[in-house]
Amino acid sequence: MLTLDQVRSKSTTRLIGLHPVVMAAATVLIERCYKRGVPILITQGLRTIAEQDALYAQGRTKPGNIVTNAKGGTSYHNFGLAIDFALLLPDGKQVSWDLKRDGDGDKVADWSEVVQEAKALGFEWGGDFVSIKDAPHFQMTFGLTTSQLRAGAKPSEIAMAKATAVIDRLKEEVKEDMSRIEELEAIVVKQDERLATIEKRLNISGKETYAINYTEAITAAKAVGAITTSAEKSKIELNVIQMLYNMGLFAKGDK
Repeated sequence: MLTLDQVRSKSTTRLIGLHPVVMAAATVLIERCYKRGVPILITQGLRTIAEQDALYAQGRTKPGNIVTNAKGGTSYHNFGLAIDFALLLPDGKQVSWDLKRDGDGDKVADWSEVVQEAKALGFEWGGDFVSIKDAPHFQMTFGLTTSQLRAGAKPSEIAMAKATAVIDRLKEEVKEDMSRIEELEAIVVKQDERLATIEKRLNISGKETYAINYTEAITAAKAVGAITTSAEKSKIELNVIQMLYNMGLFAKGDK
């Protein structure tokens, strides 16, 4: 299973250039989705005007299907206020855009879980768009239109403060939850170590060796039909055989 650090690192370069509040929200989105068992990859962040124009040309003057109605300068990606994502598959290399995939097996589509977390963080979802629905798309507009952004408008301090408060609150929830997970993982490791020690002491595998030589007791037990084989005996079984032998229940010297 991929660790949270591994999942986060795969999106690092795509977060470069995003508005600081959007970058913080995207980071917490990755963390909260991971906590729910749904690792994601941020596939797109800041997009240049030229990149946007090229995308707009797709399906119009260039081959492919139409995927956007936004020309250069009319997408929130162009201002670092939007991200696109995909579901990160268990191998950590491939991604999926399957809206019905339930990789964590909780009977809820992974995509829906990501959308739920994104909206809680204050993102608008492209799947709610009226014209061309954009399921992998999230944006945080701070109440500004792209026309205002092109004219030089910036998110207000109040809008950013409100968004940051929500993000920080959800981030703290992630920290608390991850702390509990780490505690549980540590307990599991200790229990595994304890069980391994107990199994070794009990010779569960029948492969441990001990100072006591049980050969004579086993031979006597087999001779009277108490056991049929000496293979794969646990420490407890060997001790019981030895005890019964010492009590004279198996005739000593029987071969």
